[in-house]
Amino acid sequence: MKAHELRTFGTAELEKRLHELLKEQFNLRMQQRTGQLSRPSQVKTVRRDIARIKTLMAEQMKAAETGQ
Repeated sequence: MKAHELRTFGTAELEKRLHELLKEQFNLRMQQRTGQLSRPSQVKTVRRDIARIKTLMAEQMKAAETGQ
């Protein structure tokens, strides 16, 4: 997902998506270890999506703190 798409989500939606991506990352790592991973580039994509979501969540938290 792109960052501008993620910015439209609320905090709860971002947390839900993050949880889903962490599960997917775990499954991909297990597939990689057993040699069943068909698209190795998918691991990189998921990892970057996780980083994007965590970054946006941190931005939202910082904006909420400075807004008070």
